[in-house]
Amino acid sequence: MSDLGPVAWPPEPIKTERLVLRESEARDRAAFIELLASPEVHTYLGGPRPRDDLERELPEVPERWPGSFVVDLDGAMIGQVLLRRAMHRRPAAAGKTDLGYLFLPQAWGFGYAAEACAAALDWLAGVLPGEPVVLTTQSANVSSMRLAAKLGFTEVERFHAWDAEQWLGLRSPVTPSA
Repeated sequence: MSDLGPVAWPPEPIKTERLVLRESEARDRAAFIELLASPEVHTYLGGPRPRDDLERELPEVPERWPGSFVVDLDGAMIGQVLLRRAMHRRPAAAGKTDLGYLFLPQAWGFGYAAEACAAALDWLAGVLPGEPVVLTTQSANVSSMRLAAKLGFTEVERFHAWDAEQWLGLRSPVTPSA
């Protein structure tokens, strides 16, 4: 995994109580189109992409790259969790791993995002011990702010970008006790 260092990719699927985090497959293409074209999903992310463009441009197996996990519930994709090097210019995020996530609206409100993100963060801690993780969200996105707190992120700074106030949180690495 080039942007997260020498981590073997793809890992074995990660199983939680209700979910499986796995690499994307061709059967996920329709769900990716739905996810990326959804106005609800992209309320705080700059708006959805046009469905026609996605139908034309998305490869047969979309989002197949290191750090991109499909979140699978009972054999169907309900979301995506992303782990990658932070790509914005905030000094507090430089060189750290960035956590991102998108879930289909019908999967909201059941704790799937918390379960999937916690599993991905546990996996990251196992393969890159001591790796700090950042998360950025619009401060107006109350659900995302609650999830960040639940996952152990604490505010580092707020800044203005993309015509809205953004919140940058840090999850410090867990240090094993002696």
